[in-house]
Amino acid sequence: MSDLIFADSLSRLGTESAFVVLARAQKLASEGRDIINLGIGQPDFKTPGHIVEAGIKALRDGHHGYTPANGIAPLREAVAADLKRRHGSDVNPDNVVVVPGGKPTMYFAIMMFGQPGVEIMYPNPGFPIYESVIKYSGAKPVPIALKEEDGFAFSAEAILSQITAKTRLIIINSPANPTGGVTPKDEVDKLVAGLLKHPHVALLSDEIYSQMLYGGRQHLSLLQYPEIRDRLIMLDGWSKTYAMTGWRLGYAVWPDAAVEHVTRLCINDHSCVNAAAQYAGLAALQGPQDAVSSMVAQFDKRREIIVRELNALPGFLCADAAGAFYAFPNIEGTGMTSKEAQNRFLEEAGVATVSGTSFGAWGEGYLRFSYANSAENILEAMRRIRELL
Repeated sequence: MSDLIFADSLSRLGTESAFVVLARAQKLASEGRDIINLGIGQPDFKTPGHIVEAGIKALRDGHHGYTPANGIAPLREAVAADLKRRHGSDVNPDNVVVVPGGKPTMYFAIMMFGQPGVEIMYPNPGFPIYESVIKYSGAKPVPIALKEEDGFAFSAEAILSQITAKTRLIIINSPANPTGGVTPKDEVDKLVAGLLKHPHVALLSDEIYSQMLYGGRQHLSLLQYPEIRDRLIMLDGWSKTYAMTGWRLGYAVWPDAAVEHVTRLCINDHSCVNAAAQYAGLAALQGPQDAVSSMVAQFDKRREIIVRELNALPGFLCADAAGAFYAFPNIEGTGMTSKEAQNRFLEEAGVATVSGTSFGAWGEGYLRFSYANSAENILEAMRRIRELL
């Protein structure tokens, strides 16, 4: 029996429950159960072929060594060009830092500002890693309540009213995980205008689902507000847009004052992103975008199906999903808690979902359904749940 004594801070570190559900679903499947997974948040499409070939070519061409900690220059330049094309925003490639996925940017940003005695605001329900790392840093997590009646968009007034002298960082996410909510321009305008009165507050804008919007909606990047660029961290990447979750490739645009700090964190943490993945990311940005358009169009069709079918289930009420690839129905009418529904649907109906409480206390009464699965599987999952209910 060991006498290992771990740091107290580890007790404050949470997890991402979708992976716990995935592990249970895979175990049931290995035992012969027919499981439909609507829990995990990753595209069910393959990485486009030209991107895969670029990664293979990079290996064959001998790109086997370390790269600069902030990413190879051609990739950072391509990111800047892509942001100019999509958002009309001028970005200096020196402000782009390439990292292994989206989470390192979240972790670095929160650890850069978080410490005992300060406050960090985050969306709730929201991606669970935000609250987990805030607590780990020793900072106080201050939830930004996202409400169904507001389409799960944030309220600028609510955010601004919670800012104190202790606030160091505000995290926003639109399109949002787990709700699919998209915050309209007027609320973003109000937030940016209000933040001018609080120059000590930094902003992390998680825009990883920026190319997944529906119903004619257009993405509004925080990069389009020059008045806050000196304290804005904008997170995006390849995982969702190009179905590259396993490649572990993401980036952020950092303000001048933070670039040296985050580069040093990269050196201490992971040295650099693997070289072949960076060349694959370069091909993704510079190559044809038709695979992205096709994938989003298919998500849109599935979105219509799942929202319609969820609203037809007894005790369910599902708001329209505006972005990302998640539906977040209200299940209070079933009489079950979120965790009870998650467990029963998996164990008894063979359908993996994620409890709303996995995304924060404000998620009670909701379930997250990922429609990154085929229309046929979605319809079968709805049939199974209806039968159970």
